[in-house]
Amino acid sequence: MNKKFDIIGIGNAIVDILARTDDDFLATENLIKGSMSLIDEQRAQHIYKVMRSTKIVSGGSAANTIVGATMLGARTGFIGKVRDDELGHIFVHDLNSIGVHYQTPLAQQGSATACCYVLVTPDGERTMNTYLGASQNLTEDDIDVNLISQTSIVYLEGYLWDPPQAKKAFLKAADCIHTQDGQVAFTLSDQFCVDRYRDEFCNLLKDQKIDILFANEHELKSLFATENINIALSEIQSLVSLAAITCSAEGSIIVTRETIEQCPVFPINELIDTTGAGDLFAAGFLTGLTKDMDLRDCARLGSIAAAEIIQHIGARPERDLKSMAQENGLLNL
Repeated sequence: MNKKFDIIGIGNAIVDILARTDDDFLATENLIKGSMSLIDEQRAQHIYKVMRSTKIVSGGSAANTIVGATMLGARTGFIGKVRDDELGHIFVHDLNSIGVHYQTPLAQQGSATACCYVLVTPDGERTMNTYLGASQNLTEDDIDVNLISQTSIVYLEGYLWDPPQAKKAFLKAADCIHTQDGQVAFTLSDQFCVDRYRDEFCNLLKDQKIDILFANEHELKSLFATENINIALSEIQSLVSLAAITCSAEGSIIVTRETIEQCPVFPINELIDTTGAGDLFAAGFLTGLTKDMDLRDCARLGSIAAAEIIQHIGARPERDLKSMAQENGLLNL
């Protein structure tokens, strides 16, 4: 069946506020390098006050993926909650301006639009402090069943497991897409997120709620409580029909029921900021799937998108991803 949309993302609608920093600053603020911590509004105000020069860019893991997929030519939509405030309007404009179908009603009361304070150290590592704000008010009622029925893949982020109501929305979307012969793609999002919800994530896989899994190697090892990547790969191979595991400079590993295959990284000039690397890899990989590419080309397209994003500050592409792909022999049809 030909669907109107290729990919619909569902996730926390967040505006990123980014700044360069150093390890001393992280130590002073008692921040764990490379982590994602949930913070309240008071803590958010403090971090913003002590941050250095900032850059404001719409973000959120699933939203980043959807933006990347749109730029690569996929037909996309997004479901996520923002407040009717200044940052909320920025988020809505950023998605709609590039062609993402985004019509989730803005919250008229309650918490402000979510913000993620992203601190980037000289080695490109990012430490995130997230005020979930209005995004955690995503509920089952926000899941547009008609929209879901018109898509091939629903892409869900692990961060949705933090707000209780969003968890129910996640499950509703997954059940809905499966009744329409579509697939559920799921990203583990963050090692600390996996640590919080390991058993629940494993149950999602065992219950066959997930068709396509995205993770980095640290998240995958955390999911199965092992330091041995081969054990983790064997475990995931038995639970899901397709997984794409990113391994930083070592490229990616594509796992199917039959095979485990290493794919190379796309070369870069300079690593600036790893924020959004996994999100953009997923964007390329999923776009490739919707265009019936073989899995190695899906991984290659994901690597190209990820390579673009890590060479500048922020998790939204600054170059034309489709042109980059075409220059490297992909998306030429």
